[in-house]
Amino acid sequence: MSLTAAAVIGAAGPAAALLGGAPAAAVTAIAGVAAGLIAAVSLLIAAVRAVPHSGRRSSAWRWLASGSLGWLAGVGMRPLAEGTPFMLTFADVLVVAGTVLLAIGCGRTARRRAYGRSLPHYVSSAYISAASLFTICWVALLGPLYAGSDEPSTLASPVVCLLAACAVAPAALASRSAGCRVGRAALLVLAAATVQEVATAIARITVDGPPPLVTGMLTPVAFLLLAAAPWVVRPKARGRPARGPSSLIVEGAPLALAAVATVVLAVRVVTGGPEPSAVVLPVAAGSIVVVLLAKVFVLALETASMRGGLDSSERRLIHLAESAGDVIVVCDRDGEIREIGAGVEALYGYRPRELVGRSILDYVHSEDAPAVQSALKALTSEDDLPGERQGACRVACRVRAADGTWRPAESVATRHPSDVEDLVLISTRDVSDQVALRNQVVHLTFHDGVTGLPNRAYFEERTREVLARRGGGTTAVVFIDLDGFTGVNDSVGHAGGDYLLSQAARRLRAAVHADDTLARWGGDEFAVLLESGGSGQPSGSGPTDAQSAIDLAERLVREVSAEPFRVADRDIALTASVGVAFAEDGVPAGDLIRNADVATTRAKELGGRRVEVFAAHMHADVVRRLELAADLQRALLAGQFAIEYQPVVDLATSRVTAVEALVRWWRGSTLVPPQQFLGAAEDTGLIVPLGEWILRESCREVAAWRASSWDIGLSLNLSTRQITAPRFVETVAAALAESGLPASALTLEVIEEMLVEDAEEIIGRLSELRAMGVRLAIDDFGTGYASLALLRQLPVDLIKIDPSFVCGLGRDETLTLLTRTIVRLGHDLGLMVVAEGIERPEQLELLREMGCTRGQGYLVARPMAARGVDSLMRTSLAPVPPLQNTA
Repeated sequence: MSLTAAAVIGAAGPAAALLGGAPAAAVTAIAGVAAGLIAAVSLLIAAVRAVPHSGRRSSAWRWLASGSLGWLAGVGMRPLAEGTPFMLTFADVLVVAGTVLLAIGCGRTARRRAYGRSLPHYVSSAYISAASLFTICWVALLGPLYAGSDEPSTLASPVVCLLAACAVAPAALASRSAGCRVGRAALLVLAAATVQEVATAIARITVDGPPPLVTGMLTPVAFLLLAAAPWVVRPKARGRPARGPSSLIVEGAPLALAAVATVVLAVRVVTGGPEPSAVVLPVAAGSIVVVLLAKVFVLALETASMRGGLDSSERRLIHLAESAGDVIVVCDRDGEIREIGAGVEALYGYRPRELVGRSILDYVHSEDAPAVQSALKALTSEDDLPGERQGACRVACRVRAADGTWRPAESVATRHPSDVEDLVLISTRDVSDQVALRNQVVHLTFHDGVTGLPNRAYFEERTREVLARRGGGTTAVVFIDLDGFTGVNDSVGHAGGDYLLSQAARRLRAAVHADDTLARWGGDEFAVLLESGGSGQPSGSGPTDAQSAIDLAERLVREVSAEPFRVADRDIALTASVGVAFAEDGVPAGDLIRNADVATTRAKELGGRRVEVFAAHMHADVVRRLELAADLQRALLAGQFAIEYQPVVDLATSRVTAVEALVRWWRGSTLVPPQQFLGAAEDTGLIVPLGEWILRESCREVAAWRASSWDIGLSLNLSTRQITAPRFVETVAAALAESGLPASALTLEVIEEMLVEDAEEIIGRLSELRAMGVRLAIDDFGTGYASLALLRQLPVDLIKIDPSFVCGLGRDETLTLLTRTIVRLGHDLGLMVVAEGIERPEQLELLREMGCTRGQGYLVARPMAARGVDSLMRTSLAPVPPLQNTA
């Protein structure tokens, strides 16, 4: 038979026999068994259905279920044990065992942190609470009853219940775990059991029968609450649970109970109550005193250990700070130094003992002293509440070293704990290296590394500042561009180029007044900002200031070209193009700088070594050229270009021997003259793809004419960009191969200036084409440089007489003589001579008389589309009558 069955039988049979003599005992026994059984079953079911990862909670509920079963077994066996000769029966042992199991389960419902600071602290607090409650009960109630009794063993069960309840009460009350409701319900069961056991012990001593019904029903009611506790849903707490009032009660309850017990003992001594047992009360009261003394001793040891740890941590902190290069200073609110680290001697050259007792303000720069004083007062202010005082603050200051130098430092000041007064701990770090590095970075940010002059960013910012506070004076920006500097890096290297720029910067600096701002704008460009006319001239708005700026610009041109620059053991002569722009009301700094740059570009276009003053039309020209370049690119993609051919005829037979391909741009129905867009195409580089398209189309067209048995050649003009473009020679070869045009039928024309500027590269590439069989011609012969020398270097096939010579035939004897000389020179060198610009019959007759073999012009034939060339060759080879020039 199981223990539960025995308990139920014992409660049903003997208890029924006692209904007549002891109805209260029977009722409490049956109620206790039933409530304990309900609680055990409820807890076991809840443990089985517990959610995953709640092993501790389900384990606690099993312990509580076991305790409930043990309790109901003990209560059920008590009617059977009433007749035994022992005051502590085997039923009481079951009750005690069940109480212990309930206490274990109650304790396991709490998290570990609910047990307080440490296990000894917890145990001692629990014992003080239990001993104090026992003392109070003994003096007030139990002492007189047990004065004449010789059976103190009847108190074993109540004492165990009391110890169990006090042992788990702190954990159950302070717990914030998910099972805290079950734990507190179990604590309520233990408290009710303690009260019931005390009542049972009193009934046994007084032989008045079983305990009253009210005290006997406390435990069943508590068991029913325990049975319901696992099924009560607890709302989820948001955030970390705070330390509530229950925690404070748990911490203060042992001392409060000990105080109450002391008062009760004092009252008993004063009033002289009945004499209690000579052993129980001294043991209980004495144990409380011993435990309290032990707690005080342990607390004193912990306090000393914490103070020692604090001092050790402070020493380690100071040592660590000094190892990192910081100086630690402890001072009062007035700045008087109380302690200072040994690192101050290595860092600032002071001995620590020399500084103690002196004020830190004596070593702080006067400009930084107010900030240090404010920080000290903020940290030690007595007007603020403790929670409102600043915890730390950071101060940047300059500290005077022993050698008298001021060194930048960063300090962090914090409150320093002290029992006597408010002190401040300051950690100071020398940041001289960081400040020097920061200053160097700032300098490099706004200065040029090659010349040492201010850079573009500084110049722009300075210009904005000057224009913002500009009064009635004249403000001007002067731009200087070194002519021909591009070839310096190629000849002497980039290091030599940088050295030349530094020399140029020194020359310009010497020519510019100290109040003016000279900067390197970038590359080989420099800029000067002139205020009130510059060069130290008085402020004003008249022409004197403007003339001073122009005079300075001309002086800068002379300084650059005064003498060659000496670089890499060679002399390099350079000139400068200078542009000047004057500020007007409302003109932004960016526009003023741009205007000076535009004027410089204009000076370079006019040949360099000159000064140009910005005018509004210059910017308009630049904008127009930019727009034209964009239109050119779109036109090339849209196929808006066309080719016209101007025939070249044999002047003796009037037979067409070749055509010169000329590009035309039709913007819608409007023809854009070539002189308006060819320059922009050359500047932007679009001449390269445009020239490749002209080459392919014209080669294809002329090849088709030659396939029809028309012996005709093709002539094309080339620019510098086209010849120096990558794979130019390969492009010409590919166009000839694709079209099938013989290389001998293609004549490429260049002007003499191109051969002079980039003679080596251009002559090399033209020689490659000449080796392929392509014919070469010098266009506008007689207007360039060193013509005879070029004819000797480059094997050309023909020369073309410039129209400026042909137009004077028959009217200007000098031009007629020069033309005759060119024709004779060509014959002597074995070259074919072509005259351009034939527009009058007398010109044609004179050229024939001089022996010129080829000619072209409006008198011969005007430029025409491919269909016009077909018609011309099919109908007549006679000269075309002069027509009005519409091209």
